[in-house]
Amino acid sequence: MKTPDKKSALSEIDGINQPDTLSIHAVQQIQKLRKKQPSAKELIDGILKHDKVALSRAITLVESTNPEHLSKANEVINGVLPNANKSVRIGITGVPGVGKSTFIEAFGKHLTSLGKKVAVLAVDPSSTISHGSILGDKTRMEELVKDENAFIRPSASGETLGGVARKTRESIILCEACGFDTIIIETVGVGQSETAVHSMVDFFLLLKISGAGDELQGIKRGIMEMADAIVINKADGDNINKAKLAKTEFNRALHLFPAKKSGWIPTASTCSSYTKEGINEVWNTISDYLELAKSNHYFQEKRKDQNQFWMMETINEQLKSNFYNHPEIIELIEQNKKAVQNDEMSPFAAAVSLLEKYFK
Repeated sequence: MKTPDKKSALSEIDGINQPDTLSIHAVQQIQKLRKKQPSAKELIDGILKHDKVALSRAITLVESTNPEHLSKANEVINGVLPNANKSVRIGITGVPGVGKSTFIEAFGKHLTSLGKKVAVLAVDPSSTISHGSILGDKTRMEELVKDENAFIRPSASGETLGGVARKTRESIILCEACGFDTIIIETVGVGQSETAVHSMVDFFLLLKISGAGDELQGIKRGIMEMADAIVINKADGDNINKAKLAKTEFNRALHLFPAKKSGWIPTASTCSSYTKEGINEVWNTISDYLELAKSNHYFQEKRKDQNQFWMMETINEQLKSNFYNHPEIIELIEQNKKAVQNDEMSPFAAAVSLLEKYFK
């Protein structure tokens, strides 16, 4: 009697053939949908209906560096503009590690509990080497991101000066038109970004932590001079007494600055994003400021000045973009770079020759 062949344990047993897992029809449908871009009117209608998907797509459009998208982005902005400018814009900054994202989540959840609709525009730093950005703010604000009355949009800072995303100003307008009445702009906290954010918000909040050795540095001009309030974060556990001491030191420093045009006197306070202690007081401070600024018309005048400032900034940005994308300049700039590197031409003479060629 012949012994049957012993099959390997790794052999496949004959059975029902599985159908192809990849449907060509499904792939074609997906590709078709991806290629289809909504028109400017569709984006405008979606934003005015408070559609977050339309808002996200519109922000992507205005952030695009593709010259072909510029006119469409401007059409969307102009289309929603009559429905914008009805929010409170709050800028929040602080050094890395101060707990900006944790604070914004606690603060944002407090605002939504009061019936506010909150949009967070978080600017993440881009690597100067790989030019990439983590964009991890949604991960760090896991509770706020699930809130129906909240919208979080992280954007890479790119090559813009100081780390403020190039189109943050336009993104604010889009969020306002989409029905968000409180806009929070988080900066990367690396210097000149604060100046740019200060020029697009109504209230500028500076986050600090105690024990960092900078309490007495408060007398220095700069960001302290721009702040409408200082909040010492992480005032919990063993850190409470240190935070109270820092609060006293900062309040002393704030009195050394000249009075603000708004008539507002900045103050320092403490809070804990972990225990939520002091979060309500932060909103009360902002509310008091808004009441004062609107009553003496400073709020409206500041908005007008900001609009004028951003018009000039847009002109400067567009001129710079046109210069570097000019066909003849692209070719000549490489030649001049080599001439400068080889000491055949001074950097200033090289720049002047390029500008003269561009303006001919």
